[in-house]
Amino acid sequence: MPLFTRKNAEKQLQNEARQVSQESLDDLLRRQQAIEAKVRSSGKLQRFSGDIKLMFAMISDYWNGRYRNVPWKSVAAIAGALLYVLNPLDVIPDLILGIGFVDDAGVVALCLKLVESDLIRYAAWKEQTEQQTAATTPSTAP
Repeated sequence: MPLFTRKNAEKQLQNEARQVSQESLDDLLRRQQAIEAKVRSSGKLQRFSGDIKLMFAMISDYWNGRYRNVPWKSVAAIAGALLYVLNPLDVIPDLILGIGFVDDAGVVALCLKLVESDLIRYAAWKEQTEQQTAATTPSTAP
């Protein structure tokens, strides 16, 4: 029997997402460096590093009002998953060597599956916005 199942991940993600509020997003963005450091130091979470950076970018753009083309349930799921990663005393405590991050990885993986289309749309928007900004910014070369 697996230590952490999809059903457990769904339950944990739903619990975390239900608790997310607008104020939680501000707190989450302040804790971004701590979460990213935890991801870098964990073998189980490292493979999600790029996805987690994209999640933070979307949350930041949402919080700052630059990107609102995403349903609140996706924002809450992403914030809930990221806050779950930060919690060292979750279903499987992070201090247990070898398996402590299995539940964190399961929650992040499930969240990515649930919000995949929203993240893809956001990434396309971000790329287009950056290209437009680069095209309209005057070059400083002589």
